Amino acid sequence: MMAALDGNLPVRAAAIGDLIMGLARISEPDRPYTRRAFTPLFLEGRAFLAAAFRAAGLETRIDAAGNLIGRRRGKKAGLGTIMLGSHSDTVPEGGRFDGIAGVAAALAVARALEENGVRLDHDLEIVDFLAEEVSIFGVSCIGSRGMAGVLPDGWLSRQAGELTLRQGIIEAGGDPSRLAVSKRTDIRAFLELHIEQGPVLEAERCDIGLVTAIAGITRVEIVVEGRADHAGTTPMGRRIDALAAAARLVTGVETIARRLSDGPTHFTATVGEFSIEPNAANVVPSRARLLIDARAEDRARMDSFLDAVRALVGAVMAETGAEIAAPKVISDNPPTPSDLILIDALDTACMQLGAKRRRMASGAGHDAAWMARITRSAMIFVACRDGRSHAPDEWADTDDITLGAAVLYEAVRRLDKTLQEIGTDGTYS
Repeated sequence: MMAALDGNLPVRAAAIGDLIMGLARISEPDRPYTRRAFTPLFLEGRAFLAAAFRAAGLETRIDAAGNLIGRRRGKKAGLGTIMLGSHSDTVPEGGRFDGIAGVAAALAVARALEENGVRLDHDLEIVDFLAEEVSIFGVSCIGSRGMAGVLPDGWLSRQAGELTLRQGIIEAGGDPSRLAVSKRTDIRAFLELHIEQGPVLEAERCDIGLVTAIAGITRVEIVVEGRADHAGTTPMGRRIDALAAAARLVTGVETIARRLSDGPTHFTATVGEFSIEPNAANVVPSRARLLIDARAEDRARMDSFLDAVRALVGAVMAETGAEIAAPKVISDNPPTPSDLILIDALDTACMQLGAKRRRMASGAGHDAAWMARITRSAMIFVACRDGRSHAPDEWADTDDITLGAAVLYEAVRRLDKTLQEIGTDGTYS
């Protein structure tokens, strides 16, 4: 998978592999590899990371939102911070590399700068964000939302058993009372390495994915009302079967999504939740509910999808006689384009290293999307075997992650100079 290189990469593969496998050992023994945020195992993993940060010469701290940060001071005070990182929490039985590869790669960059005697003009910070995955509180990206100043205050009272999110952040070392005044304004750029979580890079034998945008995610609920009748005595022509109507909606959503995905930008739509009532073998279904998860790289394509779904609902109602409420948008997050200056720096780094790269969108959400609220933000992907993720057999080769870390290293060195040439309005001085 790796490009043919001369073996003189500035970052060390062994250190990356050791960090990833060291964290992998901190897991629920019967559920590899599980280390969910707000659990004792997560805090054990955090202690392991903090020790690794300090061993790399970084000044460590926990910020108000519970993010672990390692800092390497730059030569010029007041220039701001270049930040690298990802997250170390997992989904249940989630895998060894999702998020963790990005933290390991970021730390490898800091370590390489120290070992090679390179001191940046900017401060450099390595971050392990708190609770990127959907947490026990039912919400995600808690740390990056907090750093960006957009963590809803109402979330702090969310409960998981007797624990509140406020208490969970405190146990992670954060200080929720300071969230309102802790929004970062000094970060000049944020870069995140992540496994692709899809099959494209491996299939194309491509080293690096330059992420052009993180897809916006819109979730839509549709409720179908039919009529309960005896399944054995009601003639087929006299039924109002909510499930039959809902099935037409499901196949219609797939048809619309396939059409919209046939283009230059990323689009997917999935009916991921589905339920019927009364859910009895001898009763014609009276009610069905489905939840659509739609993801688009550009907003116009999402708007086209929503228009098409509304038209589909009207057509199914006319065909079946079922009552279908207007599709209800439950959540609606816009796409997040990557910063072009950062993408250019990453592209140049790939060329320097001889890494084969392609541009692609991310269909999954990431901390980088929230960091884009406060700074220039971009991501790179490295391949994962068979495109698998969020599973125990998730795997990414250390050599691929190491090449990605080398891309970050070269991009950071370039950005250290480039960002000084850019004014606050984004133009070059």
